[in-house]
Formats: sequence, structure tokens, C-alpha cells
Amino acid sequence: MDRSLNIAVIGLGYVGLPLAVALAKHQAVTGFDVAVTRVDELLSGHDRTNEISPDDLRASDITLTRNPEDVRGFDVYIVAVPTPVNDQNNPNLSAVTSASNLVGGVMAPGAIVVFESTVYPGVTEDVCGPALESASGLKCGVDFFLGYSPERINPGDKIHTVDKITKVVAGQTPEVAQILSRLYGCMNNGDIFVAKSIRVAEAAKVIENSQRDINIAFINEVAMIFDRMGLSVHDVLEAAGTKWNFLNFSPGLVGGHCIGVDPFYLAHAAKSHGHDPEIILAGRRINDNMCQYVVERVHSMLAGQSEILVMGLTFKENVPDLRNSQVGNIIDGLNALGHTVSVHDAMADALEAKRYYGVDLLENLSGDYDCVIGAVAHDDYKGFLPETLVRSGGVVADLKAVWPATADLQTCRYWSL
Repeated sequence: MDRSLNIAVIGLGYVGLPLAVALAKHQAVTGFDVAVTRVDELLSGHDRTNEISPDDLRASDITLTRNPEDVRGFDVYIVAVPTPVNDQNNPNLSAVTSASNLVGGVMAPGAIVVFESTVYPGVTEDVCGPALESASGLKCGVDFFLGYSPERINPGDKIHTVDKITKVVAGQTPEVAQILSRLYGCMNNGDIFVAKSIRVAEAAKVIENSQRDINIAFINEVAMIFDRMGLSVHDVLEAAGTKWNFLNFSPGLVGGHCIGVDPFYLAHAAKSHGHDPEIILAGRRINDNMCQYVVERVHSMLAGQSEILVMGLTFKENVPDLRNSQVGNIIDGLNALGHTVSVHDAMADALEAKRYYGVDLLENLSGDYDCVIGAVAHDDYKGFLPETLVRSGGVVADLKAVWPATADLQTCRYWSL
């Protein structure tokens, strides 16, 4: 690959930073972010997402900036910004349109603009393309070209990193697709799948997490059914898992920046084309209602207003990512019922926890509670004995089945999803 290409990665979060660092081993890469604090902390050698170690960050050849002029006239722009939903669970494209306006203001004729953000089919060409045209005064498909390469970052996963997975790419023309194939292929030994079109690549991404959401919803529903029957869903899954083609999913809370969001993008696209997405939205309803189910189940096991410790606040284990964590809804629900809730998290940043959820994280695990809720299965919690924090006759609510041995104790009651 020609190292003379100048590549700008726009957005240095969980997706953009690992991609920029991986590409910078082979290309000239500048990473841009609008957040001054984010760029400053990266320049100091610290990544709060824990995706890139301090040693790898300091050793990288990546150039970091918060000044748009530092990426003026580049050959390739890769946009990796969030695509959340609004309060009505409709797509919020403000970040990608803002990024498009920014790139349009600095790009020159001949540029390729690639989007990695998860969107529904058509956004890259029908929303981002016109925004780039308006900001640049250039014509899409003539003066500049579009590409799409869906991100597949799994926060905290040190095995399926961006340089070790198949990368899907698509271009506005076959020539652009080939350029992107070579560009991305330089970092992952050419493990590239060239999609038939940008819309196909967008669609492939949006169904990946939607499929997972639906499968988890099924397991969550059967977990509620078996709970009523007095059966452990984990015992049932262990037995069912002996069949060669049984899918390995576990019950739990579904949050984060992808699985709890992407199905709404697919549902929005379906409705805009006159189709009612029944299964997709049914899965979302089940998974979103798991918080209320947990609140009601825990409340039913307690005698009046109680002191509760929630262990874990991030959206998944072993990551500091607090975005769209469903644990916050459990805390709110228990508080609304009059319980006093304390929260500890082994990974989360205390300031972010306060900003996102109004929670003051405990510094240490100590105390005497009526109930301990294991909400997130951080490795730091797996060897912990929750019964040491529970009053006699209290409840251990183990949402991730981290402490099954507690079920054999006589000093407390044990419940798990």
C-alpha cells in the first residue's frame, strides 16, 4: 500500500482510536476529535476506554489533533462517530452530519470519505453525501467519493481486535472499493470482504447486532418463564447446550452503544419502507423490560425499604464503558420503591458515573446490606464472597450467575436470572 496517502480518522472513541493506531503502523494517520479533553488525555498517553495500552499509545506513529485545519486536503477521511437514538428511539444522526460538515469544510477534490458508524441502509449516500456536497461545494461521485466499512469493535475484547477480524468494505465505485480494500487490508493481512454496494454493507452491519439482540431476548424470556417454574435457566441452558447446533446465549441486561441501539435503526428503515418489524421490536421490548423485571423480583424478596448494594454499573464486564448501561434503570427503579441503593464498580470512572447516572460510586466494598445485586460480571468480582456483605437472611441477586455456590448457603437467599 502506498504510504503517501494521508488518512484522517474523525472521532477517537472506542472505534476510531483502535482503528487509527492499527492503520498508523502502515500508513500516515492523523486522528481528530472535537473533544479537547479526549485529545489532551491521548497526547498524555492515557486512553480512558482501555482499548489501547499506554505503551502502545506512546509507541504509535499516529498524529493527534483537535484542529480541523490539521486534516485539510487529506486523501482519505474515515468517520467513526456515535450513532445513538433519541428519546423516542429514533435514529439520531447529528454526529455523522456534524462530522460530514466538518470533513466537507476541509476536503479537497479527489478525497474519499469512509463511514464506519452504524446506520440504516441509505444514510451514507442519502444523508452524508449531500451534507458533504453542501459543506464543500464539490459534487459527490465526481469530485469526491464515498465508502463504508462497518465497525465491529467489541469493547474490552483483546482477541477480536480491529486488526484481527474480517473487515467489510464498500465503495461508491469499484475503484474506490479496491482502494479501501488495500487500505484496510494492510493492517489485517488482507482479510477483506468487498460488499456489493454501500447499502449492502450498511445493512449487513445493522443486522449483526439486531440478530444478537433477538437471540438474547429469547433467552431472557425463557429465563422469566423458568423462574416462575422454579427452574434455573442456567441449568436448563447447560443441558440444552449439549446439542451440537444449540446457540450459546445467556440471559442478562442488554445495553451499550450497539446491541441496544442498532435494532432501532433497522426498525426505522423497515417502517420507512412500509414494513412493520414485529420480531425486531418484540426483542427490544423484552430486553428493555428486563430492568423492571429485576427490580420487581428483587423488591418482592425484601421486607420493606432496604439497604441494597449494586455491584457493577458499566454496560458489560471488564470495560469502563457506561454508555446506555441498563443498570442505571435498575438503580432508579429501586430508589423509586424507597430502597437505599449504594453502587460499586471496579472499572467505571467515578466522574462519568456521576455525570451519566447521578451515582456516587463507593471506593471500597464494605458494609452490611439487606441485598447485594451482582449486576456486572467484572473479573474483580468473580472471586468475591457476596455473603460477607449481606445481613443474615438477606438476598444475593446474582444477575450473571457469577456466585452459584452462594445458593448452598443457609445465611442468605440466592436468586439468579
